[in-house]
Amino acid sequence: MAKKKSKLSTPAWILEDYDSEEEYNKARQGTKSPTSSKQSDDSSTKGILKKKNEKTFKIKKCPKCDSDNVNILVGKEIIGEWECKECGWKGTEIKEEELTEEEFMKYLDEKGEEVA
Repeated sequence: MAKKKSKLSTPAWILEDYDSEEEYNKARQGTKSPTSSKQSDDSSTKGILKKKNEKTFKIKKCPKCDSDNVNILVGKEIIGEWECKECGWKGTEIKEEELTEEEFMKYLDEKGEEVA
């Protein structure tokens, strides 16, 4: 009789919704780690790590005037050349700000954008 093959298991860092194994390991520092690196189910790490479930939003801003009224130049997408509509700055070193959903909603309210 042939030996039954074991099923592959999804790595814990994917189950816990981390972008990389490195990020997962950094978050685990200071927590108890399972005695075995093999995980039969996700219950051994359940409750140990806080699940990363907060959505983030990225806003591109002009590095000169801090305006968010910037556009990528058509035909220059490959090199990533941007233009600010407020001050006329052009370049590739765009400023990027990452906001949580709550911060993003506040940002839209302050800007006067209608939120559905």
